[in-house]
Amino acid sequence: MKHNGNRMERTILKNRRFDEERALYHLQHGDVEGCDFSGPADGESVLKEARDIRLKDCRFSLRYPLWHVQGFSMDHSVMDEKTRAAIWYARDGKITRSELCGVKALRECGDVSLRDCRIVSPEFGWKCGGISLTDSTVESEYLFLDSRKITLRNVRMKGKYSFQYIDGLEIEDCDLDTKDAFWHSKNVTVRHSRVKGEYLAWFSDGLTLIDCTVTGTQPLCYCTNLKLINCRMEEADLAFEYSDVEADVKGNILSVKNPRSGRITADSVGEIIREDAVMACSGEVVIRGQGAAGGSSV
Repeated sequence: MKHNGNRMERTILKNRRFDEERALYHLQHGDVEGCDFSGPADGESVLKEARDIRLKDCRFSLRYPLWHVQGFSMDHSVMDEKTRAAIWYARDGKITRSELCGVKALRECGDVSLRDCRIVSPEFGWKCGGISLTDSTVESEYLFLDSRKITLRNVRMKGKYSFQYIDGLEIEDCDLDTKDAFWHSKNVTVRHSRVKGEYLAWFSDGLTLIDCTVTGTQPLCYCTNLKLINCRMEEADLAFEYSDVEADVKGNILSVKNPRSGRITADSVGEIIREDAVMACSGEVVIRGQGAAGGSSV
């Protein structure tokens, strides 16, 4: 970095290859374009502690490249499967048109936006806050575990155990093919989305589903402050067990079992099961046009 009077000149690095340990450690006010981070030295942490950097058309194949980075952008770049634990403890970032394909790609980061990205990364986004993911695809297990203030827009996701222990999540226009999603989650709103998976949202608090389709066995059990507004449920059996719920479901529910409190309204329910309850269950099941069906159980 150079100063030219009152103007700060940026460090420009183009079409170079870096493979040594901490090759660009603490780079400040730098533009890195067309560079390749790989090679026989197999060095780690190439851009650790960088500040105000712009990465474009770069390729990464080394471990831990962006740790403790503050103020960064990455565009049209690839982090391959060898780029393990790529972005940790980073703040104030923007990632666009890029691929993140190494394990544990994002962890304990804050205020990072990702748009038009392809993510194939087990354990992606753990313990993060203020992350937005838009117009992207994700394959991951335990996606955004124990994170805060996360938003997803137009995302196609495939994996397992997503959004567990999360607090503050907004999802809109997404397709989620997952399992055990939203377990122990708090303050989650899902709009205009498809959520497919077994054992959805057990032990969640404050989950609201609006204009969604929910598919899979034994969904929405042990929930508190659960709301479904204008939703559909497909292949959903043994639903709502021990949940406090207000639900408006279009179409059929295969079976409802022992809702703890509240009201579930649907066009039809294949079976209402009120047996073997281990707690007082007073939740109503209302068939649209027919009124309440079944009684309470203890």
